[in-house]
Amino acid sequence: MRRAVFLDRDGVINRSIVRDGKPYAPTSWFEIEILPDVLDALVKLRQAGYLNVVITNQPDISTGLQTQSSVDLIHKNLKAELALDAFFVCPHVNADQCECRKPMPGLLMQAAKQFDIDISQSYLVGDRWRDIEAGQKAGCAASFFVDYGYHEPRPYEPYTAVANLSAAAKLILSKPPLI
Repeated sequence: MRRAVFLDRDGVINRSIVRDGKPYAPTSWFEIEILPDVLDALVKLRQAGYLNVVITNQPDISTGLQTQSSVDLIHKNLKAELALDAFFVCPHVNADQCECRKPMPGLLMQAAKQFDIDISQSYLVGDRWRDIEAGQKAGCAASFFVDYGYHEPRPYEPYTAVANLSAAAKLILSKPPLI
């Protein structure tokens, strides 16, 4: 089985658009700003044998604020520029009560099945409580929380707070494989 690092997109790979203390997704490729050191961190994780899998909620698709084609274009361009292996997207809103919207672990389970990933040997990096809880529910070895101080609930422990993806990658790469 393979190992992976499950990555939230907005706030981990690219900068979120923050309004009134709350993060929002960029709606077009032109709004995407890849965060510093992301490429280097992803390359190092891939070289160490990890798949880099983006797991992202994109409810703006359901609400009509964004189109599926604009999300697809963003992902196509990110994959061309960065060492990313796959994207798994939940287009739903909370009211849909689906299994794929984080904090539910559905997207991680889909990725694990498709790529033969051992979730217990894998990690999650996110910037919102929903991300961390999805990693915990799925059974990831650890979850890393990029804490921007958003005006929303904080995740429940256990998690490790980090400044960015680069810091999470250093911690992941310093750990021996789990037995």
